[in-house]
Amino acid sequence: MSTLAHTMMTAARSADSGLAGPGELDRYPYAEAPAADRVGAPSWEGGEPELGRVGRRAAGSRGRGLHGQLVQQLGQMIVSGDLGADRPLVPEEIGQRFEVSRTVVRESLRVLEAKGLVSARPNVGTRVRPVSDWNLLDPDIIEWRAFGPQRDDQRRELSELRWTIEPLAARLAAGHGREEVQQRLGDMVEIMGHAMGQGDSLTFSRADAEFHSLLIQVAGNRMLEHLSGIVSAALQVSGGPVTGCERPNETALAQHARIVDALAAGDGAAAEGAMRQLLTVHPEVERVVPAPREH
Repeated sequence: MSTLAHTMMTAARSADSGLAGPGELDRYPYAEAPAADRVGAPSWEGGEPELGRVGRRAAGSRGRGLHGQLVQQLGQMIVSGDLGADRPLVPEEIGQRFEVSRTVVRESLRVLEAKGLVSARPNVGTRVRPVSDWNLLDPDIIEWRAFGPQRDDQRRELSELRWTIEPLAARLAAGHGREEVQQRLGDMVEIMGHAMGQGDSLTFSRADAEFHSLLIQVAGNRMLEHLSGIVSAALQVSGGPVTGCERPNETALAQHARIVDALAAGDGAAAEGAMRQLLTVHPEVERVVPAPREH
């Protein structure tokens, strides 16, 4: 096994156990507010039962600072519909319910506003925005939808979006013969093969996500490159399978290897065809898109 494969497999096991891997940082590295800066006891119990329920459900998120945990909790509550559209969000009540400082609440609401989930206006306050205003391409919102009642819609929409993006990216990438990129893609296939042999689905999925993200990044199209995070989020959400790559299997591995071979040969049509075959492995995708033509 290569050093790269061993490193990825070790890091994946550390993450799965809840331990931070080498160099792993919180997504939102904000320090927890001191106790003296916290607001008083929660006041939402009883009157708003869904707030307490969702708060407890999300409280187990790991690898996030206090600010990131609040963003996670409120984001999940909004996306799941527990906090419906036009619902007012009072910072003082949020601070009391989750026992966080006013600064943490304010910064968390700013993050949610940037994602299109809430809006803050003078004399109106902060309110939840309708789904039509959300940034549905935001990786966090993709993850939250995958865990909520919109789970099936999220999986279908991600499958359709990937079918649109990735075959084109594979074709374009064949025209950018960068050896170091092709080597990296080949490394990911090797890691996937080792992981599959050991029954390590977590390492397989992580190598898979890096493979697809890297392929889009080297397509030479900056607008496509901007969408690479969406594909990574689609592959990493654990709310359910979104493509045929969700389980380690020989067919998926062979299609990844075909893509690498096509890129090395500069054959854009073959790379596109292999990607279409890969994305059609999952029967759910076949109901959405036509079967690929042989090249």
